[in-house]
Amino acid sequence: MAEEDKPYTVYRGGRDRGSVPAPDEVAAERGAGREQKPRRRRLRIGLLAGGLLLGLVLFLIGWGIAGFVVFQGGVKDAASRVDAATKGELSGNGGALFSHPTTILLIGTDHSDTGGRGGDRHADSMLLVRTDPKHHRIAYLSIPRDLYVEIPAHGRSKINAAYQIGGAGLQLRTIKQFTGLEIDHVALVDFGSFRDLIDAIGGVAVHNPTAILSNRFDCPYTAARCAAWKGWSFGTGTIQLDGRRALAYSRVRENRLDAADNDFTRGARQQQVVNAVGAKLASASTFFRLPFVGGSLLKPLASDLSAWDILQLGWVRLRSSSGNALHCRLGGDPSTAGGASVILPGEANRATVLMFMGQSAPQPPPPGSAYQPGCTIGTAKPATTTSTK
Repeated sequence: MAEEDKPYTVYRGGRDRGSVPAPDEVAAERGAGREQKPRRRRLRIGLLAGGLLLGLVLFLIGWGIAGFVVFQGGVKDAASRVDAATKGELSGNGGALFSHPTTILLIGTDHSDTGGRGGDRHADSMLLVRTDPKHHRIAYLSIPRDLYVEIPAHGRSKINAAYQIGGAGLQLRTIKQFTGLEIDHVALVDFGSFRDLIDAIGGVAVHNPTAILSNRFDCPYTAARCAAWKGWSFGTGTIQLDGRRALAYSRVRENRLDAADNDFTRGARQQQVVNAVGAKLASASTFFRLPFVGGSLLKPLASDLSAWDILQLGWVRLRSSSGNALHCRLGGDPSTAGGASVILPGEANRATVLMFMGQSAPQPPPPGSAYQPGCTIGTAKPATTTSTK
């Protein structure tokens, strides 16, 4: 048998060959040979994993940049839809949104051509949003559109009439005068196309505590089918809403299954939808679709917020707990003026504004009150109240 084919190693001693190695030296030599292959294998696996991780990071960065570029174009278009008079009413706090408290006014404008409202240009909903990055809290303040207030240079009327009279600029000035608050930014949402935004992000989910059957506003069917249609229907619990149903849910003013449902519970539903849209916009699913939908997300909006402002707002939203959110509403006593139903504001609104600003402890509306102001902490859930009509 040739020497190289032998299953063992032959060591030759002598002056020329050297000494015979000890058994432990032989074992160490053989072990070192065995360890070299696993080490090389682990090195190759490590390099491969590192390369894949680097590739994923670079992909996410590139995807994010592409999405941001598309999104920024939509933001610029939204900014161009805000007139100079409206911008002139904004204070701007001069600080970054992720580190400074900021107050934003959301105005939902009713430009629907259905239901005989073709010429209606009232503010259908008004919501103040205040970010508090230091305490990781977002506060919401609903403003009832029937609140009877002084409109600068135009006398007393329902607060939402300011938009019909003088547009967003006068609406801003009226709200600032009534609340005493400075407003840093504004976002106007055209309800006629708001549903497109919700559809673009794949719909939203909200918690509905009380079954709803509305009157027959904005019927989505043919005239023949609408004649037999009972109205918008929403069950209890978590409900999934596409754009059309989310818009209807936030606009219900009459619930035929609950006589106590009013403009205040409607405001709470609007806060739910706004909160759900904000959560969906800040989600990973929207991020991965941003290069495709980023330009269309802001089509329903007119806002002075920059793309950087919106990113900061998303960051604040992610860091804020929904269980720590503050949900407030203004209110007063139901009455009539000029034959129309109105809400006469009282002194309790001043205290509510202080709660909204974080300058006093939150206090809920008085028990059994359907119209009085106040604040609650936690996730916005429209509550059934005892009507005072």
